[in-house]
Amino acid sequence: MSISDSKDHAARVSALREGFTKTFGYHPEGIWRAPGRVNLIGEHTDYNMGYVLPFAIDKNALVAIRRKSQLEPERTTLDFASTYGGADSNPVTSITIDELVPKAVPGWAAYPAAVVWALNELDGVQLSGFELLVDSDVPVGSGLSSSHALEVGTIVALNDLYDLGLSHTRMAQLTQRAENEFVGAPTGIMDQSASLMSQAQHALFLDCRSMEAATVPLPLAEHDAVVLVIDTRVEHSHVDGGYAARRRSCEQACEVLGVDALRDVASVDALEAIDDPVIKRRAKHIVTENQRVLQTVKVLGEGDLEAVGELLYQSHVSMRDDYEISTEELDAAVEAALAAGAIGARMTGGGFGGSAIALIHREQVEPVSQAVLEAFEQAGYVQPNIFTVVADEGAGRA
Repeated sequence: MSISDSKDHAARVSALREGFTKTFGYHPEGIWRAPGRVNLIGEHTDYNMGYVLPFAIDKNALVAIRRKSQLEPERTTLDFASTYGGADSNPVTSITIDELVPKAVPGWAAYPAAVVWALNELDGVQLSGFELLVDSDVPVGSGLSSSHALEVGTIVALNDLYDLGLSHTRMAQLTQRAENEFVGAPTGIMDQSASLMSQAQHALFLDCRSMEAATVPLPLAEHDAVVLVIDTRVEHSHVDGGYAARRRSCEQACEVLGVDALRDVASVDALEAIDDPVIKRRAKHIVTENQRVLQTVKVLGEGDLEAVGELLYQSHVSMRDDYEISTEELDAAVEAALAAGAIGARMTGGGFGGSAIALIHREQVEPVSQAVLEAFEQAGYVQPNIFTVVADEGAGRA
């Protein structure tokens, strides 16, 4: 069942509407939903103009908004609040639209503010002030794209309210610009696209150069299989230096090879022209990861989950050894899951923390979860948060 059809979702929507009225003194004009995502495979390939295969999940950001009228004294002020502090504690961050400059807004409010900034950069668009209250059950810092869920929820709401007529592709591009230039995180375009374009029970096969997208059925139900998320609770941030350093390495590899993007490198043999061993390893991950995405699409079509599982683990090894973005906790989660019988496992997301995923048969949920918990306890790590996810619909009205 999709989250949008569940009783829990309806209860969250009702609570958010009441919370908005309590916080701001008015009813919201509407509530919009934007899901987080799991990337099945295709990590760090998006900003290299390659291929990715994510899917939206049944954890999402709910965004309630009310535009201010021209008669209100603070009609050019943006007021942001969230339920993160609890239902009775919704502190408001306020900033005028004229004050929106890159990196000027602190904390989580930077994400919806960035969307407003990006939209107001468009010709013929001038947003007024508004009030926003967000409720999200996407774990923060988990590698499941909590920040992009918030950005996408905001842009979908504003696109509807102001009748901007933006396509999903254009909204993805605008939120990427917001993230890159306003927030200061050099991310690619995968996360926004997954949140906007996904379909239930499908993965999204996206060409990040052409932005051509196709839905790929996930034959999990036929095999009584599920995707288990293991949130290591080691928080990561794309604003930190590790992500940007990997991106610079890819750009340096392109300069040596004389290509526009590593997407254009057909095989690892071409990487012999790179003398720097670190840059060569970084480029190797991108080249082989693109190949793995294409192969995963193929074997999914054949219903071969065992082959999918092998590709997932190959991806993890590449991220661990060549791209060097895994952590001890992520490695422990992957190895424990595989030892307990998982079909395949890998870290997912930008790395340096966050989550791993395991493709498992439904009957393995308890034993695999228990094996991971025991491995973390023995290693002295913080207890992970473990849960299954459903491939859900993309963003829209709640």
